[in-house]
Amino acid sequence: MTAKPWYREPWPWLLMLGPFVVVIAGIYTAWLAISTADGLVTEDYYKQGLAVNQTIARSEKAKALGLAAGVKVTDDGFSIRLTASDSTFVAPPTLGVTLSHPTRAGLDQTQVFQREGDLYVGKLRLPASGHWLVLIEDQPKSWRLLGNVVLPATGETLIGGSEPADIRN
Repeated sequence: MTAKPWYREPWPWLLMLGPFVVVIAGIYTAWLAISTADGLVTEDYYKQGLAVNQTIARSEKAKALGLAAGVKVTDDGFSIRLTASDSTFVAPPTLGVTLSHPTRAGLDQTQVFQREGDLYVGKLRLPASGHWLVLIEDQPKSWRLLGNVVLPATGETLIGGSEPADIRN
């Protein structure tokens, strides 16, 4: 009985099959990483990085004013109750509100909410359930509140200060 050459035996081919599959999967993963866009990286990342200090200053101003926003989500839309512990704070006639998803920029929405009595009301498309970021700021963009809302939400979600007093008109 003569021995067969190694390439005629099934075992070497079975042993080489695993590494071969891994190499093919690696090539496919590299192609996928190169050919598709990363939705989390913005084109103007450098400019956004330079604006970090301004963003921090706007958040600190909201904290100094003792601003808090109660966000309520209903089927009719969104309503915001804005309060402040600083007695010199005057409520603005409008608020800029941005509802954004942490990882899916295509679902982000921005709208101006009008003041109606003690509430600011506006219509945003009711988003899917999950964690959403709510950014609330005045029109001159001198302060901002940023918080997290988990949808579907029952009741009011507080963003900002812990024990604010009512604002002055």
